[in-house]
Amino acid sequence: MEKTFKIKGMHCKSCEMLIKDELDELDSVIVKDISHKSGEVKLVFDSNIINESKIKSVIKNEGYEVQ
Repeated sequence: MEKTFKIKGMHCKSCEMLIKDELDELDSVIVKDISHKSGEVKLVFDSNIINESKIKSVIKNEGYEVQ
């Protein structure tokens, strides 16, 4: 499954790297693109292994809001 998440609170490249590093730790999640300028992260993931709620939770745990 491919999905774009809108992220509130990403302000710089460091924010991008922090979120990407955390998402890279998840099984079956591939970060295709992440941009603090657009406030978006585009992912490909296997919805049989991980769901959107878990992905959102990981992002929220880093201090960002998923819209």
